[in-house]
Amino acid sequence: MATVSQSAAVRPGVHFSGRGGFVDQYFYFAMSLLVAGLVVWGFSHTVEQNLIHAAPPRPLLLWFHGAAFSMWVLFFIFQSMLVRTHNVKWHMFFGWFGAALATVMAPLGITISIVMGRFDIHTLRETGVDSFMIVPWYDMVAFATFISLAFLWRKKPEYHRRLIFIGTCCLLDAAFGRQDYLFNHNLYFWCMDGVIFLGVLRDLVVNRSVHKVYLVALPVLIVCQMFVVHTYASASPWWMRIADGVLG
Repeated sequence: MATVSQSAAVRPGVHFSGRGGFVDQYFYFAMSLLVAGLVVWGFSHTVEQNLIHAAPPRPLLLWFHGAAFSMWVLFFIFQSMLVRTHNVKWHMFFGWFGAALATVMAPLGITISIVMGRFDIHTLRETGVDSFMIVPWYDMVAFATFISLAFLWRKKPEYHRRLIFIGTCCLLDAAFGRQDYLFNHNLYFWCMDGVIFLGVLRDLVVNRSVHKVYLVALPVLIVCQMFVVHTYASASPWWMRIADGVLG
């Protein structure tokens, strides 16, 4: 009986915080599922009438755009799962697929914003399309920047995982913006930053400090987002000249 009691006493318990704890082990996998859930929730507001059974039908390129960006979300879940199950070699191998996919996504995102901008203006007769185009352009620049840095620092896991997480979150404003209230009050960026801030909370719980990636990235993101929203909301003349020139 004494031996059993001693064994029970030294058996490590499951702890929530700190290195090797529940948050440390499951955070990024949980975030990948959260991102997928937010994407499904956001686009469920518009995908039916704007893509699947749209009248008039949307350009074919929009389907490729949706497929590529959906594939990235699935890729994020898959890679997080590989790390969680300690299959690091497979994670690194499939990382090259992610690099290729991200390389396609950024120019595809800008291209579809132009194609859909022209469609919305000439076919749907919508207004404000030209001023809003700065938002998807900014999204693609932010996404490409963070994913490129993540690939550059792929051998530094503490940098890599945070940069991938932030880069993926940079796509979430499109999901949040599908909700009318969030879009009409320009809250989609704040919601997106809220998801990124979960990474800050994770660092505080696990490491008792915030990693320098967040300390640099979050202030830069917020300043850039404020600039983008101001440019869009005020229809800044300098941007309108660029957008109208691109849209013809």
